[in-house]
Order: sequence, then C-alpha cells, then structure tokens
Amino acid sequence: MPGIVSKSQAKGVDFCGGYENYYIIRADLGCYMYSTNFHRGESLTVYSIHPSCQGGDHYFADTKYWYIIKGNTYRYLSDISKDIGTEVYDLHPNCRGGDHYLCSYGYFYIIFQRKGVFRQTTDLTTYSYGAEYKLHPNCRDGLYYWGTSKYFYLAKPKGEWGVQYHKTADLKEDTYANTYSFHPDVLNFLPGGLAETQGPAFGKWDLIKTITNDSKTPVTWEQRITRKVGYTKSKSSSIEHNWKVSMTTTYQAGVLTEGISKYQFSLTAEYGGAHVRTENENWEEATEMEEKVTLTMQPNEKVYFWQYKLGFGQKDVLFCRDLKFKDDPNPPTEVPLPPSKM
Repeated sequence: MPGIVSKSQAKGVDFCGGYENYYIIRADLGCYMYSTNFHRGESLTVYSIHPSCQGGDHYFADTKYWYIIKGNTYRYLSDISKDIGTEVYDLHPNCRGGDHYLCSYGYFYIIFQRKGVFRQTTDLTTYSYGAEYKLHPNCRDGLYYWGTSKYFYLAKPKGEWGVQYHKTADLKEDTYANTYSFHPDVLNFLPGGLAETQGPAFGKWDLIKTITNDSKTPVTWEQRITRKVGYTKSKSSSIEHNWKVSMTTTYQAGVLTEGISKYQFSLTAEYGGAHVRTENENWEEATEMEEKVTLTMQPNEKVYFWQYKLGFGQKDVLFCRDLKFKDDPNPPTEVPLPPSKM
C-alpha cells in the first residue's frame, strides 16, 4: 500500500519536536517546515536550512537547541537557519547506530527499531543516567519519531485510514495514546505525500497530432507541430498557498513544489512515483513551442505524433521535450527519461 517514504529510505528527511511545536526537516531541499499542529495544519511556515546544517544523518530538537548527527559525532546549535552557537561532540558508544533520535522529558531517546528497544540518557557524550527498555508493540513501526516536552510521536505506515501519526506519553507502556491524521497541507511536504493528496504519478505518451495522406501519390509535406513544453508552475504552486514561506534566499512561488514534484516522480510506484529522473527537463513555466517537420508520406499513410508527459492523478504537471512520430496508432512503449535511483 503506497504511503510516505520512511526515514531509512529518505536521506535528509526527519521529524523534530520543540516545546509543543513540530518540525519536518527536508535537508534534501534545503528547508524545514514548522507547525503547531500537524493534524489541523496550523501555523505552517517553511524556513531555510543553513548549508552547514545539511547532509546530516539524523535531526532532532529539544526546547532550546537543534541537534544534528553525522557519523559518530553530533553538533548542537540554537538556529538551524543561521548555524548559530554551534559546538561538535563525539557520541558515546551506547548512543551510536540508532535508527531514530528524539528529545522529551529532558532526556535524549535513541530508537533501535530493529531490536525493538530504545535507550534514554541525559547526555549523548557520557551516556549519564543511561538505560535501555523495550518498545511497546504500538511504538515499534514508526516511519519517523519525534518528541515534545510531554509526548512522543511516531508517523505510522499507511493504513485503513490513510497516513497517520501516533501520540503517546510512554514508549514502554503506550499510555494516554491517540492517533491522528496528517493535514493535507502537511502531507504535501512529506516525501511521497503528493501521491496521497494529488494522486499517484503517471508518465504517458500523448497523441498531439495525426497527419493523413489521402491522395493516391506520395506527398512531401512540411508541417508545423505545436506542443506545450515545461512545468505547470502557476497551477502546481497552489500547493504552497497555505504555507508561509520565510526563506533566507530569494524565493519564487513554485520553487518548493518543483523540488517536491521532482522527488515524487523519482520514487517507485510503491510510493506513488514514476521512477524517473526529471532534473534535465524544462522546469520553466509551460509554454507552447512550434517545431517544423518535413516528411514524405505514401498514399493512404497516416503519421501519428506523440509527446511524453508526467503528472499526478488526473493533472498534467510536466510536458517533456520528447517528441516521436510513427505510422502506428499505438503509443511508443519506451520511457524516454532515465530511471531514478530511488
């Protein structure tokens, strides 16, 4: 069942919690989203991530600081957008190799998901007050984990009620637990989320023109083929309308959605993607282009002109440059874009 991509498969993507706030890290896109409530989609604001803070293996936060793990070291800082107040330390051996990291109740928590356990400590360098416990069965299948001052959260695999997240006061006992759906405006920011809100990606050849020689003699014709090429930026950028974008660099509407769309197209069908790379296509606003074609046609011959395009659900998003013509009314079978590594 398609759903959002897990942390183990989405490099540079993570969830964090503050005092009572939530964050989604998209270091792969150089930004993060802030929210006060993922279920209601409240206060959604997108900020830049400083270049020095990108490329981390794990991201998490407490009420004052951000933490970034890379290898066996971690850095903490007060502002991930500006890289302010940064210090770097070694992780204690017992704090290394976790699948997820988070903060809550004044402790650091390290989830070893495959072992079904978590460790907690007040210090990642010394492992002071360190202890290990078993995860409650309801807390073992998280795609992402994050914590606030009082609660633990985990994004769940897609189920009968769609993509949801679980809230609990205790990872061992799963007390005061509840489950909530993600707001669509939040899903749009998640890896794989566009397929949930817009529909799965598609790639197909579109018949844009047919030419027929109805005469009894061969004819050489010069035809002008008009087609649309580019990205439906003005339409697709509507995804961002409920986000307040507070980027530190010059920002144009549609830029984030463009990056998110490229990512979605690169995913496999399991996550609603098309498994193709599109970065070399024309991602400027879609415009009509005219191309002159000269061809000789035999009597009663038909020529069909096909263009490749990509989209989500029923909506066209990217009109590719590839144009093919053939005498067969069936569309070409090959995919003209290179396969992705996702």
